[in-house]
Amino acid sequence: MRIATWNINSLRARMPRLLEVIDRRKIDVVALQEIKAKPEQLDLSGLTERGFEVAAHGLNQWNGVALASRVGIREIRRELPSLPAWGEGEDAVVEARAIGAVVGETARDSRPIELWSLYVPNGRELDHPHYPYKLGWLEALRSYGEARLASSGPGEDAGKCSATLFAGDFNVAPTDADVWDMAAFEGKTHVSAPEREAIAAIENAGYVDLTRDWLDAPGTYTYWDYKGLKFAKKQGMRIDFLFGSPAVRAATTGAMIDLEERAQESTSDHAPVIVDIHL
Repeated sequence: MRIATWNINSLRARMPRLLEVIDRRKIDVVALQEIKAKPEQLDLSGLTERGFEVAAHGLNQWNGVALASRVGIREIRRELPSLPAWGEGEDAVVEARAIGAVVGETARDSRPIELWSLYVPNGRELDHPHYPYKLGWLEALRSYGEARLASSGPGEDAGKCSATLFAGDFNVAPTDADVWDMAAFEGKTHVSAPEREAIAAIENAGYVDLTRDWLDAPGTYTYWDYKGLKFAKKQGMRIDFLFGSPAVRAATTGAMIDLEERAQESTSDHAPVIVDIHL
């Protein structure tokens, strides 16, 4: 299976770009973030014509996540357990930032994977309420991931049961090498110690950044701000990842960041991140 994750920054605006990426890169499954729409507002005909089934989760014009698969999709879940709500009192809501499903059952000679498309909260500022909300969100993800691995247990079926993949925009640059200039981020979110510790906790729970084995050169980024010609200046951040359980990591045969897509006009400020997995 070829699986991609992409913060598309409005699916309605960039559906033609998504279809181009799918066709050019021969994508089997794609996890999308920031679709910025309710499911009923989406024209999915271009995807269904290509044999994709789609599951989307969106509450309004903000956030929103989706999964599209042409190798089967079932057991769709529209939130992780114990995710914190954002807001105060009666206005608090569990935002549309997570959707999971089992995919890959119809892929030839392959076992299915529990795949999640995740859009981790931004955090905004270190002294903003959105920051502890972000940390609580990452802790809920770690807790669920740890439980997933623990539930597999010993035996021959452990690898199959623990085939789990968390894909998406994590809004954290885990190392100094994942930003173009650390001085530009002093005192800001995305690079703070608690955020990085939260990502490390997910890794310590047993999940591996699948792209590091293949793409670990300096200047390997996945996001470039529209402002100031950041892409042309190579002033980016690495904040989009696919974290796989050991079974998925062992089955990963390649990875790439689609810089060709980021260079297109009217595309997202994130590049698609793609991995090849043969379970």
